Amino acid sequence: MADSEPVLSRIESTSSMIEQLRKAFGDLETHRGASLNCKLQWEELQEHFYSIESSLKKRFDELEKKEMEFEAKATETRESLKQREAAVAAKEEASLDRLQVLKDSAVAEIGEACSKYKKASSPKPADTSANSECKVNSYSNGELNAPLSGTEENLPDSPSGSAPAETAEVKPRPQLKQLCEEMDAIGLLNFISENRKVLAAIREEVPVALKSATNPAQLVLDSLEGFYPPGQTTPPGDKRDGALLGLRRSCVLLLESLAPLSIGTTPDADHPVITPGIKQQAKAIADEWKPKLADVDADAANGNSLEVQAFLQLLATFNISSDFDEDELCKLVLAVSRRKQTPELCHALGLVHKMP
Repeated sequence: MADSEPVLSRIESTSSMIEQLRKAFGDLETHRGASLNCKLQWEELQEHFYSIESSLKKRFDELEKKEMEFEAKATETRESLKQREAAVAAKEEASLDRLQVLKDSAVAEIGEACSKYKKASSPKPADTSANSECKVNSYSNGELNAPLSGTEENLPDSPSGSAPAETAEVKPRPQLKQLCEEMDAIGLLNFISENRKVLAAIREEVPVALKSATNPAQLVLDSLEGFYPPGQTTPPGDKRDGALLGLRRSCVLLLESLAPLSIGTTPDADHPVITPGIKQQAKAIADEWKPKLADVDADAANGNSLEVQAFLQLLATFNISSDFDEDELCKLVLAVSRRKQTPELCHALGLVHKMP
């Protein structure tokens, strides 16, 4: 009996050890499942990171390709811009050269015309010598106090001692004279436009007819109201509007015809043609016209701008050129350099000293 107790004790301990071993195997099985689960999760993570890396690499390659294409386009654009800049610079230089040639030609023509004008307006020494010879002969014949010949006796009391002016013999057409007497500016413009086929004769008659007007200067100023019609759609210098072009030519003719009447008038005269009030009106019209001349291209006008001629003639006729900058007026002269009236305009505007 005593010997069986240790055996029973060992058997019981063996059973206990088996139970512990079972628990240990159970724990191992649990850890084994967790290990397998971790392995599966890591493989999924690794696959996910590989996918992200591949996507990033692909995106990087696409961006690199786009960057190369952008650089190529930028280089091409820069080259194109350089070529265009060079072309624009060449055109600008050519335009400046052409403008300079036109300017030099215009200045030369104006200078030559001014020289001819000065020579034509200077007194001829031959006439003086002839008069002196006549006086010497009369004195030598003892006839110093004798009356002059019939031709010399009838000479007018003019400083130049010339024959009576031809304009005194010009008789304006009755209708033209009547329009001036009635101060009908619109009718006068229409009459001139309708008789452009005999413009040479009309040009001689208008200065005489203007003397019939009660206020010639006001009549001419009234005729200028339609020079720039309100709501005009035709750009300045466009020759497609024939009616407007004819009206403007008639306005210029009236301004030129009034000029001889205004020469020599002073504020102290009994009946001055150009009064201070008239000058003020003319100045207002000139101030209104001047900004419109900014659109006139001197190169395109080819030295023959009707708008610029009218503006300059307005200043000359009403003697208001001193109210404007001389340098700006000289620039405008280039736009009328090919008109035959330009030398006289320059002289009337006091710009002769600006010409070479």
